[in-house]
Amino acid sequence: MLARLDIKNYALIDELSIQFDKGLNMITGETGAGKSIIMGALSLILGSRIEGKYFFNQDKKCSIEGLFQIEAYDLKKFFQDHDLDYEKETIIRREISVDGKSRAFVNDSPVTLAILKSLGEKLIDIHSQHATLQINTEEFQFLVVDNVAKASSLKENYLISFLSYRKVKSELKKIKELAKQAHAEADFNQFQFDELHQAQLLPDEQKELEAEQQQLENAEEIKRGLVAALHILEEQEQNVVLQLKESLGHLDTVSPYLTALPELTNRLRSVWIETKDIAAEVSHLEQETNLDQGKLTLINERLSLIYNLQKKHHVDTVEELLAIQEALEQKLMDVSSQDERIIVLEQELAETYQNTVNIGKELTTLRKKALPQIEKHVVSVLAEVGMPNAKLEIALQDLPDNEFKENGMNSIQFLFSANKGQELQAIHKVASGGELSRVMLAIKSLVAESSALPTIIFDEIDTGISGEVALKVGEIMERLSHNMQVIAISHLPQIASKGFAHFKVYKIDEGDKTKSNIVLLNQEERIKEIAQMLSGAKPTPAALEHAKALLNIVE
Repeated sequence: MLARLDIKNYALIDELSIQFDKGLNMITGETGAGKSIIMGALSLILGSRIEGKYFFNQDKKCSIEGLFQIEAYDLKKFFQDHDLDYEKETIIRREISVDGKSRAFVNDSPVTLAILKSLGEKLIDIHSQHATLQINTEEFQFLVVDNVAKASSLKENYLISFLSYRKVKSELKKIKELAKQAHAEADFNQFQFDELHQAQLLPDEQKELEAEQQQLENAEEIKRGLVAALHILEEQEQNVVLQLKESLGHLDTVSPYLTALPELTNRLRSVWIETKDIAAEVSHLEQETNLDQGKLTLINERLSLIYNLQKKHHVDTVEELLAIQEALEQKLMDVSSQDERIIVLEQELAETYQNTVNIGKELTTLRKKALPQIEKHVVSVLAEVGMPNAKLEIALQDLPDNEFKENGMNSIQFLFSANKGQELQAIHKVASGGELSRVMLAIKSLVAESSALPTIIFDEIDTGISGEVALKVGEIMERLSHNMQVIAISHLPQIASKGFAHFKVYKIDEGDKTKSNIVLLNQEERIKEIAQMLSGAKPTPAALEHAKALLNIVE
């Protein structure tokens, strides 16, 4: 429950601290006094977004803080899941700086707006006169039915299974499209792969073949050059090798007579030996050099194959062709693996489908069991609040086979009739504003009884009602407050008189500023406030007596 609300520097509020009762709290005040401002401040610590600057003093930050007693509401897991310190008395704070930026804290730990909103939904349900618009949405109608049916856990399991089914179905569709495309390209890819594979390409062969081709195409010229060199080195009558040998002999003869000559002789001997080796290698090369037309033809054919493949695939090297071959092989393997993946996904889809159907049927059964209870409760409450002929029928229909929604395997429609002889129709089409407010009150009272929500706030839902009906609405709120905290903003004395605690919001002028304030009324002040609500600013004696009667004050 909300034990205390502190507001600083917000809109027309300079500084307020409101201590709420654990039962029924009434807030009254003239239009424009600031009741909606208090609700706006409260909504900020429950996760609402800031849509502008709300500063009483533009030079100071705005701060809203709520103290919540949460021991009885099984919220430890929420705090653990979000790494927050759990406290029986939890403080939620929202700060808005002068530049419009905001920060949120739970027990002094910074939190995101999403976490703040999620926690706020577990603490307070704010029902305003505009909330009646929700009543015709499937989301709200399922929320009501599932809450009364105690189906929250089952619905969560259904949603997990449904999302898994939808994910598998989407993946299967995607991979089937890829497989279809891959199969359409498979024959062409197989042909290209086979062509490259049969070529048995080697990484460096193009360079080697081109070099060998050069040698074979110029074999005659190469042989002539080698023969000529060999003739000079070794075969002509005065060849280089013979002349070096004769020179060496002469030096050996005179070497004993000159000390410097042995070194020169040794150097010349090395030149002679090296020249003989060179001549031998040149001779070997000359003997091996032949014009092999058959081999040249084979090389030309091989290079022609390589060049054609390079041209076909728009590349310049054998290495690039090998990379293409590898990519084609991978595509062909992917076709096979996609087919295998499709088989696995089809099996998984069948399993998730069946699991979703099984949970969905359980959820449908629970929902159908809860419908009579909801219809009976709402009709009963509506009879209390001046609508004795009202009827509510909840049309829960099974969706066609293979159709799922996030909220189950059903469609839902609240059908309503306020008067005798009136045909049941979608509730928003036949109910007036005042009737919708009373229907929502009946629904909220049932939901509140079946949930563990700490606090419910009724923000001016008394639109379109008065007199005895208003008195009954107040009694229903009073009954609700026996099980949970209720905070109600009202303009009707019949409702305001039912509160355990009664707060009045008012405006005062201080200097050049107007500010809103709130005060907890004592008995005398409360009598006066109720009387003013009955007859105006200057209540008559009759109004004062009427106020006492509403408050059950006997003198």
